[in-house]
Amino acid sequence: MLGGACHPMDNRIKYRRPIIALLVGAASLAAPPALADDLRDALAAAYRTNPTLQSARAQQRAVDETVPIARSQGLPSLGGTANYTETLKASDNNRILGTVVGPDRVLDLAATASYPVFSGGAVRNAINAAETRVKAGQSDLRAVETGVFSQTTAAYMDVIQNEAIVGLNRNNVQVLEVNLKATRDRYEIGDLTRTDVAQSEARLAQARSDLRAAEANLAGSRETYIRFVGKPAADLQPPPPLPGMPATPEEAVAMALDNNPDLRAEHERSRAARFDSKAAGAGRLPKVSVFVSADRTDYLGSYTSNPAGFPLVTDKPITAQAGVRATIPLFQGGLPAAQQRQAQARESAQLESEIATEREVIATVRTYYQQWQAAQAIIVSSQAAVDAAALGLEGVRAENSVGTRTILDILNAEQELLNAQTVLVRARRNAYVAGFNLIAAMGRATAADLGLDAGPLYDPQANYKRVRGMIFDWEHDPSPIARSTRTVDTPAQTGTISDAAAEALRPAGMQTMSGQTRSGGK
Repeated sequence: MLGGACHPMDNRIKYRRPIIALLVGAASLAAPPALADDLRDALAAAYRTNPTLQSARAQQRAVDETVPIARSQGLPSLGGTANYTETLKASDNNRILGTVVGPDRVLDLAATASYPVFSGGAVRNAINAAETRVKAGQSDLRAVETGVFSQTTAAYMDVIQNEAIVGLNRNNVQVLEVNLKATRDRYEIGDLTRTDVAQSEARLAQARSDLRAAEANLAGSRETYIRFVGKPAADLQPPPPLPGMPATPEEAVAMALDNNPDLRAEHERSRAARFDSKAAGAGRLPKVSVFVSADRTDYLGSYTSNPAGFPLVTDKPITAQAGVRATIPLFQGGLPAAQQRQAQARESAQLESEIATEREVIATVRTYYQQWQAAQAIIVSSQAAVDAAALGLEGVRAENSVGTRTILDILNAEQELLNAQTVLVRARRNAYVAGFNLIAAMGRATAADLGLDAGPLYDPQANYKRVRGMIFDWEHDPSPIARSTRTVDTPAQTGTISDAAAEALRPAGMQTMSGQTRSGGK
């Protein structure tokens, strides 16, 4: 389950001094701890309320109905007719010795039952094709589920990442504000030049611009989170370790070839297309059915007596018939052959589509594996860059105090540290998202695979078993209702974070030019 296995890099990659819990601090917003969400909560909420996933489940229920529809063509059918006729004016040809002979009104009741005995395999193959497409649809549903989970995970990590970046930029603005004040103070006493002040002002203006852009990105990521999860992000916690990560790309590909839902769906559709080709060829074969019919006519006492003495007609005659009906196509203008060739061409196209999907899955898995590995390597190098940048900033400040470094040198060193910290935050986000996308492509990211606590899991097979044997014409489900949650009542998101979150994100080394923190401590 999610969080049940250790990430391969957990024991090698540690948060060190220059970055104190960047992602943890970004998640520590003003919301009370009781409202905190972790990734499992977000995925469980998406599983229950995401409209894309709910729509896919409804679509699969529609696919389930193709089986009883196909089966109905091979089951008995019963129909009846009722006709009531009132004679308004009888024909003169019906007159005998001047008297109209015939009923004034007739009620005719008829019923016919038929049962197809042989249809050339069309019904059997249609049922097989429908059942196979149900399996394909169930795999499609798994693909939608893992896709929603991948998008939700990316949205979750984007919020954490952008909160961290906002915190870093906010701290940077605060540091530069104190630096500018110190620069102006030193300018007033003649220790610095107007150029030093202008450089500090320019760097502060750029930092404020970067902070505003980071806040806009954070607001957008929070709105995306609401789109997938259905509620605002509340004090997001660091994600758990990813489960079942492969050791090699070959291992990842092997798992994907066995479990990837898209590939499984394409394979089942190839099997269904084979049944379609067999069913199409049945159009040239005979069709045999047996039938029974009964007819009851009631003249309602209106049959006129025969003045010529002919035998009277029974007022309520009943007839019954039974027989065998064979339909033997002799010539149809090439229709059945064309239908079979068409089905075979579609089968061929589907076989090629299956191979194309296999290629895509292989390429996707290998790509995600490399992205995951690369992001982990970037984490290591970025952490080293942060450490070096923090140490360099301390050295530049010390050298400035003895006059060997300029204000611009300090500003550049502070910017280098901020850039390195930002790269590290993004690398951690990219590593987790790439890792989750990898296990999703391997077919290992469904709610059952992740062990989500989302209540009873949706079982598409249960609905299929429920409907596949239904044969009564008046069986139907309750009127549909929307099961996903609307987000119209959620407040518009902003890009701000709490003071506590910003303070938690303040890394060592982000100090003023004079070597003091914003609070004035040494």
